[in-house]
Amino acid sequence: MNACLRTLFALCLAGLMVACTHTATSTLGELPRTPKASIEQQLQQADQAEPEEANLLRLSAADQALKQNDPVRARRILQLIQVDSLKPAQQIFASTLQAELALQRDNPKAALRALEHPSLEFLGELPTSQQVRTHLARANALQGDEQLLAATRERLYVAPLLSEQAQPGNNEAIWAMVTRLPGEQLHATGDADLDGWLELAQIIRSGGIQQQQASLAAWRQNNPQHPAALRLPEALTRLNELASQPFERIALLLPQQGQLSSVARALRDGFLAAHYEAQAAGLDQPSISFYDSSQLRSMDDFYRQAEADGIQLVVGPLEKPLVKQLSDREQLPIVTLALNYSDPGQEAPGQLFQFGLAAEDEAREAARRAWDDGMRSAVALVPRGEWGDRVLDAFRQSWQAQGGTLIAAEHVDQPVKLAQQIGDLFQLRQSEARASRLRSTLGTAVASQPTRRQDVDFIFLAATPQQAQQIKPTLAFQYAGDVPVYATSHLYAGNANQAQMLDLDGIRFCETPWLLGEQSALRQQAGQAWPQANGSLGRLYAMGADAYSLATRLQQLQAVPSTRIDGLSGELALTPAQRIERRLPWAEFRNGQVVRLPETF
Repeated sequence: MNACLRTLFALCLAGLMVACTHTATSTLGELPRTPKASIEQQLQQADQAEPEEANLLRLSAADQALKQNDPVRARRILQLIQVDSLKPAQQIFASTLQAELALQRDNPKAALRALEHPSLEFLGELPTSQQVRTHLARANALQGDEQLLAATRERLYVAPLLSEQAQPGNNEAIWAMVTRLPGEQLHATGDADLDGWLELAQIIRSGGIQQQQASLAAWRQNNPQHPAALRLPEALTRLNELASQPFERIALLLPQQGQLSSVARALRDGFLAAHYEAQAAGLDQPSISFYDSSQLRSMDDFYRQAEADGIQLVVGPLEKPLVKQLSDREQLPIVTLALNYSDPGQEAPGQLFQFGLAAEDEAREAARRAWDDGMRSAVALVPRGEWGDRVLDAFRQSWQAQGGTLIAAEHVDQPVKLAQQIGDLFQLRQSEARASRLRSTLGTAVASQPTRRQDVDFIFLAATPQQAQQIKPTLAFQYAGDVPVYATSHLYAGNANQAQMLDLDGIRFCETPWLLGEQSALRQQAGQAWPQANGSLGRLYAMGADAYSLATRLQQLQAVPSTRIDGLSGELALTPAQRIERRLPWAEFRNGQVVRLPETF
């Protein structure tokens, strides 16, 4: 239904509601009236009133308590009411109130259950104000449950019923949700209003500022009556007003010698591939100058040279010590997109942005995905050493912040100790000891098999391909082969053969879109030019390409913090600390093949 017809429908519906109020209330029951008394007075009146009037008074008192930000009292009052004894209109009111109280407790699933009451089939016969309230409660519950597309549909449905003053807030809520939708959900649905929002979300995920501003202008011209065209979300207004002053000269600062030179070459080639692709599309692109960070005497010397060369943006350095040096400064002479991260929590100057393939991002991604899949208790297997400690710490913090329990963790080191470590994680030694004591007590052989602990929902795994190929079979040998495993990308080499991947069967892991076969012309061309880009080095080519996209869109990311970029190394977003965080897609090993999994929302 287009916007004009939907508005006309809403006006007709509102008129019909006014005409039919008496009929509706006579068959469905009355809704609580706007109270003229305090909560205490209403409750006192309820104690002396007939049952139907008493219920109306208590519903009104509970509603008033919620509006006065006293949800505990509102719940206590609601408990005095037998909802099944109410008339349908009152049941709808009570269910809506229960949903709002559940949302106050940050329990969207309970809110959705409350809104499944059979009386909701009569919602369309109630006054517009009650319809709006119930639909918005459902929209908020769906959003809280991460059902973003369904929540967007709910807000689009209720939009024509909203007052003029409420429309902008509804648009902002819709925009906040569509910008978080995964790319696979940004396709046409046949609903003109929804498709318009999805098209807008696609516009801000691709191209530079000039291209986005032109696309936005064209979209508004083609959709003059769309709700977003009539009331542009604040983020799009800021994007439209953003001065288009693209960087004209970029420095690419990478080590051309030493241990990191091969990594730097892959990053450089991905960066240049993205640059040439944009040029081929006929878009104005900055010039790129190359500097060797392995030959630097100091960053001060480099910045002096870069300023003399007219550089407006530095991409690099890659070396972590240099990035830490930059983070320690109060300010930088040139805006810099570092290709690594300083220590977590380290405050950085406003001119410094940081981007890299952080294993910590993947650990947090594993925690998110496992939680969305219904897991609640975990054990962890990570490599021994500083890297494993960082990954484990990131997973633990993210997992516990969601409410998950980390029961135990083991640091993998020597392969000969692996079976014992896994046995310790799952308390198999205790099981064997119990069987031994039973045999000793009975004085005879007892047919028994060790049993693992049953309070583990899944294993978080950070490991190399070689380690993972040992760990998965060992889990089966240690009676834990049925425990789900969620892993970082480090166990996937990208070009492993089927026999090797058979040892990983069943493991779920996050990975860059590049190595999961993203249908991108840039990726295909890079794979043909550099065969190594199809293997594990592909992550670095993807990062290089994304670094170029970020370099041309830093202004937008600052001006519109909700911006998300569909990159080849993941979905990219800027944190308040000016670090780029990645969200990755998921895959699973099945019968020696990698199968991409659908998103969880």
